[in-house]
Amino acid sequence: MHDSSPGERGQLKYLCAAAAMLLAALLSYSLTRAFAWDEGFHLVAAQLILAGKRPYLDFCFPQTPLNAYLTAGWMRLFGETWRAAHVLETLCVAAAAFLTADFVRARFPVPEWRWAGALAALVAVGMNAQVVIFGTIGQSYGLSLFLVVAAFRLAVVAVERKGASRAAAAGFMAGAAAGCSLLTAPVAPVLLLWLCLCNRAANRWAKIAAFLAGSAVAWLPVAWLYRQGPAQTLFNIVLYQLKYRHKWNGAVRQDIGALSSWINSAQGLSLALLAAAGLWFLIRQCDWPRERRQEIYLSLWLAAGLSAELATAHPTFERYFLVMVPFVAIPAIAGLYVVGVRLAGPDRPLHAAYLLMIVLTLGLGRGLFDDGDSYVWADTEKIAQRVGEVTPRGAVFWADELIYFLMHRLPPDGMEFSYAHEIEEMPAAQAATLHLVTASELRRRTAAGEYKSVAACYDTENTDAAKVPDSYRQKDTVKDCTIYWDFGRK
Repeated sequence: MHDSSPGERGQLKYLCAAAAMLLAALLSYSLTRAFAWDEGFHLVAAQLILAGKRPYLDFCFPQTPLNAYLTAGWMRLFGETWRAAHVLETLCVAAAAFLTADFVRARFPVPEWRWAGALAALVAVGMNAQVVIFGTIGQSYGLSLFLVVAAFRLAVVAVERKGASRAAAAGFMAGAAAGCSLLTAPVAPVLLLWLCLCNRAANRWAKIAAFLAGSAVAWLPVAWLYRQGPAQTLFNIVLYQLKYRHKWNGAVRQDIGALSSWINSAQGLSLALLAAAGLWFLIRQCDWPRERRQEIYLSLWLAAGLSAELATAHPTFERYFLVMVPFVAIPAIAGLYVVGVRLAGPDRPLHAAYLLMIVLTLGLGRGLFDDGDSYVWADTEKIAQRVGEVTPRGAVFWADELIYFLMHRLPPDGMEFSYAHEIEEMPAAQAATLHLVTASELRRRTAAGEYKSVAACYDTENTDAAKVPDSYRQKDTVKDCTIYWDFGRK
């Protein structure tokens, strides 16, 4: 982007230095404390891909597949470990924060506030509690965050350039984001509408066609899987989400808690209020150039589209909303300008930025403190070590996905995705085609002694229903995970 003056572009090196410091801090957290149980089935999916298996066709994986393939390729280069996956996602988080901050540095309509706004935007994205805690783990959040911000940056430039290559790149990035996680699906249609309505150079239809072509290219892996197994692909991407995902106790309460959590969050509340102030300013009093206002409106539309989809996911979780943080941060900087000018004057942008950064940093500290008692990977490594000690070599065992991953053991067919065990009944032929083990089949296998040990730490409902405590003579507890072995009635 070429809007900045030479002096302002000189600030880029300082922004790069700040982003490098952010990356170092994120890597430190990612390689020590970052952990979530759900990253287990994502890492197992990458492990299975490395072993030559295909999502949907050879194992159940109710996610779009691009992140699993990229993680598998990354692991092939840097090792089949959770640390390698964490580094990949953390790099993406830092890149997303930098791209957001650099947008403010290059395009914010008030030059005197660009540097302060860029620093505040970097902190708003890169030090958001949900981004730090969940964007740095081995799931698709970090990569999805980077791809949607990259798509936004490319689309903003595409409308003012004559060629269609940037529109194609924006479409590819938006399509790839959805190919990593359907949580980002609204980004592509919002950007397509932006290209249609706000194009200022050359043929808009050529750019629209290029955008659609780029999106289609990003989804070629899904098309390849669909051609080989239409029923399996549709089940994993669509039917599981619509029919089975919401069937667990407390889903409605979870939705209400997630949708109202921003009220109790210093970070969420401050950014939401500043974004509202920025919107009010843009509508009522703003004399900024029309093109710059349109770009901020675009970020608001992206935030609105994402929040509408995320709010209807049932159940939904706070961490889902991290993909919209950059698009709230950009109008929040406009709100910061409005509030800062009124409270501290137009010549003290850093004062306002520092105050916001302090609030955001304290919010991150509170989020990390609340998460301080959670599991870490060192805990699960101890569990995996104990499972290996009590399980005969080559024997079949029932464990959470991350235990299989740590032991470098491919899960038995149907055990790659433990949430599928919540499906009570399904015709045996269909379950075999979809590589599922239903709850009733799991109970039958346990009663028959097919599992030499059980360490399904997170799946207490299924282990209790299968009478696991009554079916094994010996047990041990690591952290708060109980491991059972020596099948037979006590």
